Amino acid sequence: LILIGGFVQLLAGFLAFRKYDHFGGAAFLTFSALWSSYGATKVLCAAPVSGHLLDIGAGNIEGFTAGSVAFLVLNAFFIVLASSFNMVLLCLTLAMELLTICFLLFTLENLPLPFEIVVLSILSVVSFYGATASLTNCMFGKDLLMMGPPLLTVQSPKKDREDPLPCVCPKSHLTSGLRTIAELLNTGAVCGVPTDTVYALAASCKHPQAIEKVYRIKDRPQEKPICIFISNLEQLRAAAPPISPLLWEFMENVYPGGIGCIIRKGEWLKKLGVGAGYSRVGTQDSIMIRVPDLTVLVHLIDMTGPLAITSANPSGEVDSTHHDMVISRLGHKLEGVLCDGESDEVVASTVVNCTEIDESGITIVREGCIPAGKVMQIFERVKNR
Repeated sequence: LILIGGFVQLLAGFLAFRKYDHFGGAAFLTFSALWSSYGATKVLCAAPVSGHLLDIGAGNIEGFTAGSVAFLVLNAFFIVLASSFNMVLLCLTLAMELLTICFLLFTLENLPLPFEIVVLSILSVVSFYGATASLTNCMFGKDLLMMGPPLLTVQSPKKDREDPLPCVCPKSHLTSGLRTIAELLNTGAVCGVPTDTVYALAASCKHPQAIEKVYRIKDRPQEKPICIFISNLEQLRAAAPPISPLLWEFMENVYPGGIGCIIRKGEWLKKLGVGAGYSRVGTQDSIMIRVPDLTVLVHLIDMTGPLAITSANPSGEVDSTHHDMVISRLGHKLEGVLCDGESDEVVASTVVNCTEIDESGITIVREGCIPAGKVMQIFERVKNR
């Protein structure tokens, strides 16, 4: 029970850090340490053999007393911060403060059993409701179970509230916002855009200097190629690339979606609308093409033509899963970010090499949001058909 409770708190802390929630991550990692210390101390003191071997027992646990006091002070700081988030998080930190008091009383050999039972019951109820509410609201995308308003609200000075964003940041659900980003891209700007996986940096294929800028913004190695996005497969048909029936059938089964196909490069790309950026996308011989399954991005591509796309994160760092992450990490280097909230995925697309599809089949270059096994199943079904 001790290990399970500590592990759950530890997992919650890592998930919070993964979502860039530094307060939640620090709080839950502290709760994990507190829970594990409290439970382990009780077990060791209750076990004569373990307590003797580790020199833990009555009158010889001053270090644990000092540790409980440290937890008490640290958690008091979390209580103040939690009061500005929501009532559930505030209640959880208050319950943890009561648990820390239990820890302190236990080290002083003065812990009443009824008090401990009441505290653990309160902590269980608050933790169960908080976990249930968070999971339910996350699954359905709305506040079905209330978390409660913040007890304290901190209002920043008027000057801070009016500080401009580092770039143009229109909302994706507004037609004017979509047009704003399209106009920027058509004039050679680099913008952050949502995709059906994670957020990406986009540049018009008509402006090779914009594609070069993408490399500088990301600090991306020049040898790593950039792919292109088109809005539908009919655009590719109109360009008439020399593609076999098997490859056409495979692409019809994976587009639109989180799979990108690497195919042979050729002059047909210029008919597709790639234009002056021909030499800056893909490699000398191949190009990865993807059709995203996101309406707002498809409409944007219809306004701009094919876009050179790469994930919106500095090279080597985690992908951006919210427009706020793009703005905070790269906004000062971009002309615009199309704000669409949380991304649908937390990892990028799956990349498939189809250049030898008729001779030796396909190979998975990068496994992303679509499992490699599923991709191979699609290919086998298409090939058998």
